[in-house]
Amino acid sequence: MPYELDHVVLWVADPVRSAAFYRDVVGLEPVRLAEFEKGLAPFVSMRVTERTLVDLVPLTVAPQLNAAPGAEGSAGNRLNHVCLATSEQEFEALRTRLEAGGHPVTPYAENSFGARGTAPRTYYFADPDGNVLEARHYG
Repeated sequence: MPYELDHVVLWVADPVRSAAFYRDVVGLEPVRLAEFEKGLAPFVSMRVTERTLVDLVPLTVAPQLNAAPGAEGSAGNRLNHVCLATSEQEFEALRTRLEAGGHPVTPYAENSFGARGTAPRTYYFADPDGNVLEARHYG
């Protein structure tokens, strides 16, 4: 395949608050958080893998993106969900952190198809801005 996923952009009200959630609850490391807090970067990123990021972009940027040809009205729309695959141990640890922090989690779903085949178990949760995430493990 000639492509790989580089990044996903999530619209958030407060990138610093969202970065804290993704760092402290989900377990991702922030990229350019200090620069964002100093006004030197337009958004915060969270490292998923060595080559993949989730960008936490302020909703205030949406009007600028709507100015791009063909984008009228589309910037700022949420996507359905982002799926994070991890080890079974981290899958369970994340659920424990979510529940301990009072973040609602769906019941487990079984045998869900994804990029690596069928995952035995998955569940869904939302970040502070209502962006839906799925957690899964493959064995």
